Amino acid sequence: MPLHSTLIESLRWRYATKRFDASKKIDAETWQQLQSSLVLTPSSYGLQPWKFLVITDEAVKSQLPAISWNQLQPKDCSHMVVFAARKTVDEEYINRFIQTVVSTRELPADAMNGYRDILVATTAKMESHLDWNSRQVYIALGQFMMAAALLQVDTCPMEGILPEKYDALLGLTDTEYTTVVACAAGYRHEADQQAAAKKVRFSDNELVVTI
Repeated sequence: MPLHSTLIESLRWRYATKRFDASKKIDAETWQQLQSSLVLTPSSYGLQPWKFLVITDEAVKSQLPAISWNQLQPKDCSHMVVFAARKTVDEEYINRFIQTVVSTRELPADAMNGYRDILVATTAKMESHLDWNSRQVYIALGQFMMAAALLQVDTCPMEGILPEKYDALLGLTDTEYTTVVACAAGYRHEADQQAAAKKVRFSDNELVVTI
């Protein structure tokens, strides 16, 4: 099957899973690919202003429905991914990023000084780093869901959570990161009726404008 056909069929197959089969777990090899899709997510300036917390411990997952509007997906899924954004992009963080670029690409120590200065000046003008970083996080969420669909792993993106409660449970309170959104991943329960529901989308002509 052509790759483009596989892509579209995977997108048609996926849906926001309402009920997961708690007995089915994502195997290690498949999860490693999904984890890599998170790490490889593009970000503005390449700054990667996020952290991904992956919850598989059953004792921790059992506490999540109470801070997720009593939804059961966080408890029954295989892997619960919490997308946290950095609250700031300060000069110290930018310096660490630049050092990583220099080291990874084996560049002279001062090769990225000009780019560093641009980043410092640009971020200094922002009214809210957290607002900007939170929008970056949604790029990671989209890429994760796409990768999962291609691997036939079900997902459910979740804004119906209490971020402050998640921060407290996961040890993020008083750190540089805060919960923005989450995504349950695993395999659909055979009794989840939403799996068979037809997708409802406006037509291409309404949504796509070619100029």
